[in-house]
Amino acid sequence: MTRVCLLGAGDTDVQYELLSRETAREALATYKRHAPFENSLAVDTVSLGAAVSLCNDLNWYLVRFVDRALIRDPSVSETEWLTRDLATAIRDGDVDPEATGDRLAVYGVDGDRLVEPMYVTRRPDGTVPDYDLRAVEETVTVRVTGPEFDAG
Repeated sequence: MTRVCLLGAGDTDVQYELLSRETAREALATYKRHAPFENSLAVDTVSLGAAVSLCNDLNWYLVRFVDRALIRDPSVSETEWLTRDLATAIRDGDVDPEATGDRLAVYGVDGDRLVEPMYVTRRPDGTVPDYDLRAVEETVTVRVTGPEFDAG
């Protein structure tokens, strides 16, 4: 299963904003909803294509209420998430999944809240540098594309 996780923007309650609007609620109605992080809404889809399509269907809401849309597809990585743009590029065949994973945003997890990302490049031996922006017990790794990486 491919998971889509929508992270709420700022003080926005992402679940309320999405589920209180008929079109978004209908688009999400067939999925079992999860909240893996504070102020998030996640669903499991059947494929990377279905995950990207769901994000496209919800785009109007994502622009207004979502800070990040993350997608985790087991055919790319069991543990690392993809940004929506990178997932779309892989789905469209513009990027080979094997050619991803060098540029990363590593988020700290404070309680159940994702905290500021540290933008890094994977080391030559394939390891990820330790998150050092604050003391956290776990991290979430997101594969990013060039412009996102450069913005970090």
